[in-house]
Amino acid sequence: MTSEIKISPSIIAGDLTTIGCDVQKFDSTIVDLLHMDVMDGNFVPNLTFGHGFIKNLAGHTSIPLDIHLMIERPELSIDSYIALNPWCLVFHYEASRFPARLLTSIRNAGIKAGLSINPATPVESVFDLLDFCDLVLVMSVDPGFYGQSFMEHSISRIEKLKKAIDRDFAGKIHIQVDGGINLSNIKRVVAAGADIVVAGNSAFAGGDVNSNVAALKKAAVGN
Repeated sequence: MTSEIKISPSIIAGDLTTIGCDVQKFDSTIVDLLHMDVMDGNFVPNLTFGHGFIKNLAGHTSIPLDIHLMIERPELSIDSYIALNPWCLVFHYEASRFPARLLTSIRNAGIKAGLSINPATPVESVFDLLDFCDLVLVMSVDPGFYGQSFMEHSISRIEKLKKAIDRDFAGKIHIQVDGGINLSNIKRVVAAGADIVVAGNSAFAGGDVNSNVAALKKAAVGN
């Protein structure tokens, strides 16, 4: 696992009517991943898109996909997302009664298996599942509502998770953080332990994603 910070622009912050053309302009040496928020209108109030849309979008870019399932009972549709062969596939701890089984299925397909936790879920809830994880996504806003402000208590949650990972799984599990991250707070998020940062408005503001992501990476290391 590399110590380099990865930035994953969340495509719902862009224009989904033109995103297929837009991603062709993204520089793969700058933009590390593309974050796909799949919302079902059930686990979260909003609806976005499903595996068909993601499959089509993947045909327009070589940038690896970072799929985040904000859906109830992800085990019912997980195979269709595994078939897309993303870089990672993440579902919510709160959404499935069979997280270990689901994480194992994802990992067995050669995909990084990820578990996400909401701001109200104690980070300790996933400690017993870390052996099944390649990635843990800490939500720094409530999921399903684009444009929220970063929740400051997320920093201590990231630090607590980082300590648990370093104790038994050092260098083996990524910490991803999603929600309200920008130039002013990304350095603290990374210092707390995150090595993958999801960027919404901060990546798409003004339309120059490459420049925005480069600026975020610079801010992350304080240069």
